[in-house]
Amino acid sequence: MSTYRDSDPLAFGDDLGPEKIVYLRTPSVGLRAIVVIDNTAAGPAIGGTRMAPDVSAIECFRLARAMTLKNATSGLRHGGAKSVIFGDPGMPTAQKEQLIRAFATAIAPLETYIPGPDMGTDETAMGWVHDEIGRSVGLPAEIGGIPLDQIGATGFGVAIAAEIAAPFAGVSLEGARVVLQGFGAVGEHTARFLEEKGARLVGVADIAGAVTDPEGLDIEALARLKKAGKSVAEYPRGRVLSNESLVAVPCDIWIPAARPDALRGDNVARLNCRLVVQGANVPVTREAERFMFERGIVSVPDFIANAGGVIAAAVEYDGGVKSTAFAAIEEKVGGNTRVTLERARDLKIPPIDAGLSLATDRLQKIMQLRRWR
Repeated sequence: MSTYRDSDPLAFGDDLGPEKIVYLRTPSVGLRAIVVIDNTAAGPAIGGTRMAPDVSAIECFRLARAMTLKNATSGLRHGGAKSVIFGDPGMPTAQKEQLIRAFATAIAPLETYIPGPDMGTDETAMGWVHDEIGRSVGLPAEIGGIPLDQIGATGFGVAIAAEIAAPFAGVSLEGARVVLQGFGAVGEHTARFLEEKGARLVGVADIAGAVTDPEGLDIEALARLKKAGKSVAEYPRGRVLSNESLVAVPCDIWIPAARPDALRGDNVARLNCRLVVQGANVPVTREAERFMFERGIVSVPDFIANAGGVIAAAVEYDGGVKSTAFAAIEEKVGGNTRVTLERARDLKIPPIDAGLSLATDRLQKIMQLRRWR
């Protein structure tokens, strides 16, 4: 399990960042949190606020760097950051509100950081943050926001990435078998958008278990289980299996949409698919990326595929509306997926390397425009 403090939190990073690593504590309400502001060359950094009991500064930095790459690749006028609050996201609402408001007060001086929703937080939480400091994105629609989780902004982008990537992997979305690791805000919406494009969900997992059915799973039935606070493993049909076994379910498209490092050196060989579209942040290790490339499995990097949420957040920050956000997601995620996979194909390199070169080239050009300070 990750620990609260790493032995040397400044031992990671490079010329791109991080600019700041801030540890926050408010003992009176039990707040423990970390904020990593990675790079602000393009503008104030946007990055989600995650709530979980088992995070670390290194994980927070990795997530912040993913945001830096994502925002640069998408051509946003924002840098990358991330924050993590230590706690059970399922705690009583009153306690959670107190913790989020304390967090907001603590980050008030960090004016180059704009928080948004992430795992364990939502638009209501961002409403609390905005009420305290007037600075957040992914707000409830009632106060002029674009509720990212409610509209499925990230899931829409993942579906667009899958649609563009499918021909590169020799896959047709019509009838494509999809497996989702994670059925939260990203996974559920991804499943819906892909079903609209003709694909069918044949396997899904959450933290408590997994279920598979080669004939297809009923997304609405799964959503009802989720709303009732139950696991997808309680789905009445299909075959129940362990979460770890989901990686081996035969499919065309496998989508990690939960925690980091879902695909690793010790499990990637069990994959039975032709395309991986990374819906979560940093869900694949470099060892797993290399293995997939050598086996001919096309993998769309996280900062390319799951940028829909932050694109919508940037549109909201600039005063835009939902329709503008969806158009921007389709244009930016679709275009970046195509460019990345074309570059990978032409140069015969892994898509992760093609995507990183695309992102860092853009970021370095942005940094050259900034005055030294």
